[in-house]
Amino acid sequence: MKIAVNTRLLLPGKLEGIGWFTFETLRRIVEEHPEHTFYFIFDRPFSEEVVFSENVIPLVLKPATRHPVLWYIWFEFRLPALLKKLDVDLFLSTDGFLSLRSGIPSCLVMHDINFEHRPKDLPFLSRKYYRYFYPKYAQKATRLATVSEYSRRDIINSYNINEQKIDLVYNGASHNFFPVDQLRQEKIRGAYTENDPYFVFVGSLHPRKNITNLLKAFELFRDEYRSPFKLVIVGKKFFLTKAMEDQLEEMKHKDDVVFTGRLSPDDLNEVMAAAWALTFVPYFEGFGIPLVEAMNCEIPILASNVTSLPEIAGDAAIYAEPESPGAIRDGMIRIVKEEGLRDNLIEKGKERRGLYSWDNTASELWKTIEKVLSGHAEILPQ
Repeated sequence: MKIAVNTRLLLPGKLEGIGWFTFETLRRIVEEHPEHTFYFIFDRPFSEEVVFSENVIPLVLKPATRHPVLWYIWFEFRLPALLKKLDVDLFLSTDGFLSLRSGIPSCLVMHDINFEHRPKDLPFLSRKYYRYFYPKYAQKATRLATVSEYSRRDIINSYNINEQKIDLVYNGASHNFFPVDQLRQEKIRGAYTENDPYFVFVGSLHPRKNITNLLKAFELFRDEYRSPFKLVIVGKKFFLTKAMEDQLEEMKHKDDVVFTGRLSPDDLNEVMAAAWALTFVPYFEGFGIPLVEAMNCEIPILASNVTSLPEIAGDAAIYAEPESPGAIRDGMIRIVKEEGLRDNLIEKGKERRGLYSWDNTASELWKTIEKVLSGHAEILPQ
């Protein structure tokens, strides 16, 4: 069989959540299925390190998709012509986008539909594009997969999708994430926080990640807990950040906030593993890979009590209302002061992390692909 894959986001050094999903699942799938030929379709020059095996044929299809107008040209004109020319048996897209003009059977991974609930977090044209095309993509796909039961129900209910058409394929976390010993933790803290203990946030600095309220909560925490403590924020700025920047400027304890920018996987593991706790309190999340990374690094978790996060973290986290800086502050105080809580959360995380691995993710995604390849993707009437 010939399988074409949308690999626009397979950009080493720039991988975010969907990029990591694409990297980790495709690497396993193509190596485990040498009987199939995979066409990796990029929209710009690619790195040879993502041509994972001999059964992968990389192709560059221009233009680079940096704007909604270019998305439309690429998916509705350039891509259908290429798929027809290649005469593929299936098109796999792991970033939620599809071609409405192609008649090729398709497997679509739709991670979440946050823009339906928080449209103003995105630029005007982007949110218009997503809200117009995603419902059509969901209907068009031969079969869908998503990364949490929360997202699965959200897509089913929002887009009127038959629940038999969409599979649950949990994310995983890289083997690069593991605990480090006490001596190494001290060296890491010396490099980033002048030896002070710290909370860590990991993710793009997007409005829905709720950085502004996290900063407000940290300011309240530092007002109440006078011993030195820092907040380390790891991630690349993305879209609207003025409210976050204004909040930072107003803070008395702004010098205790450390921005690292994007880190390599090895550096990220160290910063995560040396943290006192992960503080991950977004307004909306389809899965939340940093939760599993924290479990693997054996640090406790403070998470939002909304969307998919309680499903993923379970009893390995304590929770706070993301709209309430005071509630987030209270969670920070608990993790620092409450006897036995930190150790208990770490133990719960060690028990729970086995639920999430990229091996399982790739295996479950391949099952979805096989349903399409075998012609057994028919949906029974509800």
